[in-house]
Amino acid sequence: MAAVTSIKAGSRLERVLRSGRFAVTAELNPPDSADPQAVYDRALVLASVCDGINATDASGANVHMSSVGVCALLTRAGYEPILQVSCRDKNRIAIQGDLLGAAAMGVRNVLCLTGDGVQTGDQPEAKPVFDLDSISLLQTARTLRDGGRFLSGRKLDSPPKLFLGAAENPFAPPHDFRPLRLGKKVQAGADFIQTQYCFDIPRLQEFMRRVRDLGLHEKVFILVGVGPLRSAKMADWMRNHVPGVVIPDAIIDRLKGTPASRQQAEGKKLCVEIIQQVREIAGVSGVHVMAYRQEELVAEIIEEAGLLPRRGRAETSAAEPKPKE
Repeated sequence: MAAVTSIKAGSRLERVLRSGRFAVTAELNPPDSADPQAVYDRALVLASVCDGINATDASGANVHMSSVGVCALLTRAGYEPILQVSCRDKNRIAIQGDLLGAAAMGVRNVLCLTGDGVQTGDQPEAKPVFDLDSISLLQTARTLRDGGRFLSGRKLDSPPKLFLGAAENPFAPPHDFRPLRLGKKVQAGADFIQTQYCFDIPRLQEFMRRVRDLGLHEKVFILVGVGPLRSAKMADWMRNHVPGVVIPDAIIDRLKGTPASRQQAEGKKLCVEIIQQVREIAGVSGVHVMAYRQEELVAEIIEEAGLLPRRGRAETSAAEPKPKE
């Protein structure tokens, strides 16, 4: 567990992690819609079992409702958002402005990402920006927060209070480089880490052993990415088409050996098993649940993994979602 240091933002996610409790975050898949109710409906099934809700930023280089927009709706409804910021689509001027705007709306958690290349999405003719990468984005956000100034050197009247996160992938080669890459992100300012999907426990154990050898588990909170696989076909598609996702043959074979009508239930069971194993690994501070288009399963997964109740009575009363506008 990362050492307790001074509070950076005071978000609920930060308080949970610094208290030593095993944290749970989840990903909200943004709608292809301008209707705010679509966001509230998806958030409602996540909020009671999660300590933070990620608002993705055009993941896979596909257009959806913006991360800033989703976070605005989540804060309005009293939920705990995690703003994802991708470097693919905006330069440092726009990104710094978004960080200030998000903080002004009450967003206290930010996940800094380089972002998938435009060639992976459905509009490959789009022009990529990549003015910053995840590490320089972390440094930028830390400069705003701790230095009280823009990258230009101009001073801020009121610095943003931000709990800074980054992503890591322990499962993609070169494996020996991954803990060192994590160290660079910690040095750049990462307070917490959310990893890519974990379907390979031995590989995660080796990664965490090296993380502990480097003392990084005392400097950053690590949340391991998990998620249910709907079917063997979906798992095979993810393995071949989603950048960074590594699914061992044994996982695919297990799903293929299950009747088609029961593969979704088997995928959920597999996710629960992985969470229970992840929880026993020293240095892991929580899990990040990614259930693409299966948000309704998140509460069941968290409950069956033995991670409920999440919070005390005083913390359960998030504001009711706003009606359609």
